[in-house]
Amino acid sequence: MQQSVNVKQTKVSTRLIAQIGILAAISYLLRFFEIPLPIFPPFLRIDLSDVVAVFGGISMGPVAGFVIVVIKNLLQAITGSTTGGVGEIANVLIAGPYVLMICLFCRKVKSYKNVLIGAVLGTIAMAIVGAVVDYFIVFPLYAKVMVPMEVIIQMGTVLNPRVTDLFSFMIWLVVPFNIVKGAIMTVVILPLYKKVEKILTVK
Repeated sequence: MQQSVNVKQTKVSTRLIAQIGILAAISYLLRFFEIPLPIFPPFLRIDLSDVVAVFGGISMGPVAGFVIVVIKNLLQAITGSTTGGVGEIANVLIAGPYVLMICLFCRKVKSYKNVLIGAVLGTIAMAIVGAVVDYFIVFPLYAKVMVPMEVIIQMGTVLNPRVTDLFSFMIWLVVPFNIVKGAIMTVVILPLYKKVEKILTVK
């Protein structure tokens, strides 16, 4: 009896690891399909790679969702980073709260309502955390390894005259960008999550 339980647990663990790996690979591939929006600087682009992490997290738990985000960014950093790893660090720290919030709300009861509540709160968290992380960590690092801070601020000023320094860049461009990104991902997730969740559920 005990042996049968151990075999079953091993099969579940193996399948779980395999699914996390597959979803991380899919998420990594989707990362290359970025959509620039003319109202934001060219280095702020929309992609749907974190939608995959949300689906994985809803089906397999919040930790699995976050692990997918981490693995995706490790693959990106190793194979094709254009930001010296800065963009990948940013994605883990900023997209992570969005993925975790939805997955935590759906941990006990999976429903459209909980997905929506988690997505709204996740978007708010992503906007706040994104502004803090970008202001104190990401943009200063990016300015050191890629583009001078003055050039970055100038990019923002061209798009929005209210942008005069890094703080105003966060308020008028970074926060709105993360809100738009969260809204777009939510619109994609809501009609698909039930079907995908049934496919991915580990039995």
